[in-house]
Amino acid sequence: MRTVFYLTVAAAALSAGMAPAQMVIEPGSDDRINWQSLEDFKASHSGLEGQEFNILGPWLGADQELFTSLLPYFEEATGAKANYSGSDSFEQQIVIDSEAGSPPDIAVLPQPGLAADLAKKGHLKPLGDEMAQWVRDNYAAGDSWADLGTYAGADGSDAFYAFPFKADVKSLVWYVPENFEDAGYEVPETYEDLKALTEQIAEDGETPWCIGLGSGGATGWPATDWVEDLMLRINSPEDYDAWTTNEMPFNDPKVIAAIEDFGWFAKNDDFVAGGAGSVASTDFRDSPKGLFESPPDCYMHRQASFIPSFFPEGTEIGLDADFFYFPAPADGGLGQPVLGGGTLFSVFSDNQAAMAFIDFLQVPAVHEIWMAQKGFLTPHTGVNTDAYGDETLKRMGQILLDATTFRFDGSDLMPGSIGAGAFWTGMVDFVGGKSAQEVADAIQQSWTTVK
Repeated sequence: MRTVFYLTVAAAALSAGMAPAQMVIEPGSDDRINWQSLEDFKASHSGLEGQEFNILGPWLGADQELFTSLLPYFEEATGAKANYSGSDSFEQQIVIDSEAGSPPDIAVLPQPGLAADLAKKGHLKPLGDEMAQWVRDNYAAGDSWADLGTYAGADGSDAFYAFPFKADVKSLVWYVPENFEDAGYEVPETYEDLKALTEQIAEDGETPWCIGLGSGGATGWPATDWVEDLMLRINSPEDYDAWTTNEMPFNDPKVIAAIEDFGWFAKNDDFVAGGAGSVASTDFRDSPKGLFESPPDCYMHRQASFIPSFFPEGTEIGLDADFFYFPAPADGGLGQPVLGGGTLFSVFSDNQAAMAFIDFLQVPAVHEIWMAQKGFLTPHTGVNTDAYGDETLKRMGQILLDATTFRFDGSDLMPGSIGAGAFWTGMVDFVGGKSAQEVADAIQQSWTTVK
């Protein structure tokens, strides 16, 4: 991998007009980055000099520094000024500001449901059919991403209101390669293989899985991710969409089948470290630690890309621990679905420079500059994947690029009282002994109170 050069002193910029010390990567210094794409953007976005706009988002700390590292490139290319503010109460703040008539020009929205609510109330500006088509043409599983940003406006008609930028992957299974090698296990390539491996590990007298649902007041959420991944593996994307909006009732047989499939893994004492009775009480942050015991308490742990934060200090991903895609069924009929999350950029004003910033987010170099640092994944098929700052991110990015379908975390698409309430508690009740039918009926009953 070529070296990425970080600026510590002034150097030549794309052209005169801005102190390049503000740029985290010197233009032209890293040939993994498509600098020409940034020049092309500059050539097509003249006349913005002196304009200024505000961006409000949820990013603070390191995430804020990473995002704002992109802004000097926009400012140099256009002459416009972008001001970012982060808030730890962003979801509440954006609603308050919008209702008061003083929203930012752009907001970085972490939940499609929130974006849809703002669009329905008439607060968002349509980004246009052309931009929606760009997403379809340039993102892997592009229809999925375009649909993610399409909502009904105040007049009831659908439009593209939210541009997706920066993704997260949840369809991952973590394991310790040395443990697999010692036991003679192979990484499963299909969902059927995953189940067969689970049974084989148990037959060998070992424990296949570590699963923990504990999370304080949010206990139960890890199980919702399991069910969402399984919905995408035994049902169609259209079924998944209908489920998240309750067009398909929560107690539909298709949903019950997905919950029961989760139970196949989580409610079998032979399959889970500590037995099924420990699943609800084990904190999700402690759950993966069993992978690293000697001998191991478990061989696999399904969790999103953030979980290495809770691995033992010094764990090297790719060596001490690794991951594989939560595999799809062998028949291929459902393709390769990926469950994940991400952020969406929406415009609230008629500020010309703000709209130009959404165009800026399409530029391959903009993705690659963040890729070359850390904490960024993209489904953009036009980027150079060699720009990723480490091999782990590159492999996760490839999972996004290989996806035939991408779906956002379902519980985040549901009303808060369901996705962050009844669904969580229902999964705790399920692993505690209730049937899938009982918990699905209870969740559906709760949903009727929010319609």
